[in-house]
Amino acid sequence: MNSKKVVYLFFTTLLVGSISGAIVGFILDYSVYTEGSFLNMFFGLIWLLGISAAFSLVSQMGFFAYLTVHRFGLGLFKSQKLWNYVQIIIIAFVVFDLIYFRYIAFALPGETIFNFMIMPILLLLYGIVIAYLKAKDTNQGAFIPALFFIVVITTIEWVPALTVNDPKWLWLYLTPLITANTWQLLILHRLTQAK
Repeated sequence: MNSKKVVYLFFTTLLVGSISGAIVGFILDYSVYTEGSFLNMFFGLIWLLGISAAFSLVSQMGFFAYLTVHRFGLGLFKSQKLWNYVQIIIIAFVVFDLIYFRYIAFALPGETIFNFMIMPILLLLYGIVIAYLKAKDTNQGAFIPALFFIVVITTIEWVPALTVNDPKWLWLYLTPLITANTWQLLILHRLTQAK
C-alpha cells in the first residue's frame, strides 16, 4: 500500500467518523443546538465534528495497533486456527465483562442485568454482520479477526465513555468509533489489492 492510499484511508476515516458522530450528537441534544441563535447551532456542530474527529483518531490508532497484534498473534501461536480460538475466547470474555462489570458498577437498586445486556449484544450482532461482509469480500479466514476487531478493539477504545456511564456519551463516543472501525475494516482490502 503506497502513501497515497494511506493518506486516503486516514482522511476518509476521519471524515466518516466525524460526520457520523456529529449527526448522532446533534440528534441526542437537538433542543440544545437548535435553541437560540444560528451561531449556537453552528458552533455546536463545529464542536461535535471536532470531538468526533478526535474519537475517530482513537479508532485509527486502534486499527493499526490491532494489525500489529494480529501479526504478533499469528507468529506466537504458529497457526491461524489456534489464534482464532484465542480470539473467540477473548471476544466471549469482553462481551461478558461489558455486561457483568457494568452491571456491578452502575446498577441501581432493583435494576436487572437485562438493561446492561442490550448494548454488548447489539455490538456483538453488529460485529457478526460486519465480519460476514469482510469474509464475503475477502476469504472465510477473515471472519474471526474482523469480529475480534469490531467487538474487542472497539470496546477497548470505548472504555473512557463506559467508565462514565452517561447514555449520551456512550452513544456520542461509540458512533464515530464504530463507523470509523467499520470503514477501515471494509476498505483496507480494497486499498491493498494489486491492480
